[in-house]
Amino acid sequence: MIAVLGTLDTKAGEFAYLLEEIRNQGHPALMIDVGVLEDPPFKPDISAATVAEAGGSSLGRLRLNKDRGEAVQTMARGASIIISQLFADRKIDGVVGMGGAGGSSIFATAVENLPIGFPKLLVSTMASGDTRELVGTRDLMLMPAVTDIAGLNRINRRIFSLAAGAICGMAASSYDIATREKPLIAASMLGNSTPAVDVARKIFVEAGYEVLAFHAIGAGGRTMEALIGEGLIAGVFDITTSELTAEVVGAPTSAGSERLKAAGRLGIPQVVAPGCMDFAIFWSNASIPSEYRHRTLYQWNSITTLMRTTPEEGIRLGRILAERINAYQGPVTVLVPAGGLSLIGAPGQPFYSPETDAALIAALKEHLNPGIPLITVDAVLNDPLFARQAAETLLQMLSSANESDPVLEMEEEEAAYKAAPSES
Repeated sequence: MIAVLGTLDTKAGEFAYLLEEIRNQGHPALMIDVGVLEDPPFKPDISAATVAEAGGSSLGRLRLNKDRGEAVQTMARGASIIISQLFADRKIDGVVGMGGAGGSSIFATAVENLPIGFPKLLVSTMASGDTRELVGTRDLMLMPAVTDIAGLNRINRRIFSLAAGAICGMAASSYDIATREKPLIAASMLGNSTPAVDVARKIFVEAGYEVLAFHAIGAGGRTMEALIGEGLIAGVFDITTSELTAEVVGAPTSAGSERLKAAGRLGIPQVVAPGCMDFAIFWSNASIPSEYRHRTLYQWNSITTLMRTTPEEGIRLGRILAERINAYQGPVTVLVPAGGLSLIGAPGQPFYSPETDAALIAALKEHLNPGIPLITVDAVLNDPLFARQAAETLLQMLSSANESDPVLEMEEEEAAYKAAPSES
């Protein structure tokens, strides 16, 4: 069953077409109406009145108040509750929606609690530019609407047909990421730290772990923290903490104030390094604020520009990193690559500045609680020596935490579950 979510008060014809296309693919569809302006021309499976009630209001009240913001928030809240319950009851295999700004916002909120791997597709006029607020930390797939969703035409008929095929194809996929195979290690990574993470990944794989690498440009860090918070991760290899730099200087690649907090709250073993904290990531040169344009900049590729930090920023960053780590309630070890914090911060590279790195490292050491292990490695971040030591440190921490082989423990738990008698 495919859940279809949208505003039938303004886009009934478009959704009728999408429903027909889904059913033509051989899938049953369930229409959820989140429009409040007027009754739709056909009866949905779940009415706007039901959604409004789930959201803590009533359709009559929303129409009377004529407050668009209130209506969007109420319908988003109600849709989230209904969609989550449909998923929990295993009544749906995927969710698809269409909309402009308001409809997209409602859809994004409605699916934000669905797990990664569950099909969710949004055809949106907002599917370009900065889509962080829509996608959040989920694997929401966005399809540009190309034309506005205002009447059917030869362009959007094709788009809607493709959307129907996409959600049905995703729903037919049988792979389940929740299947317990190997324990997971989360790793933060950028192009500037890829060589180190590649070395570490091989070590982790040989030890029986599976590695999830997250691109540390804001969305990656938020997603990693969310998955750690959901209890899916056994250990964290956080050697690319540049999202803190973005947070400090106001760059668009910040992961927010929750970065470097989830593992500490849950007591998950974690290795942390100030990797790539020697720069902040902006998009194109035009996106860099005027007060920073005199700074040392490096165009990493056609869409990203890196800005070198100053010693003053390094001092602040070292203190903030220490404060986040000091709050940990579980095993954590800090490793510092004293020779350089990134690929382009190594000797001979454009951002090489030992004095600036030293300011960050000194502040980190000054503010870090004495009981937290800090290991200084006389190497650059991407030296295999540093990567191996950081990886082996995390494996030792995991071994101490598990007190047994992690893969064997997982296999024994799985075998015990399969051998247990059924309740039926």
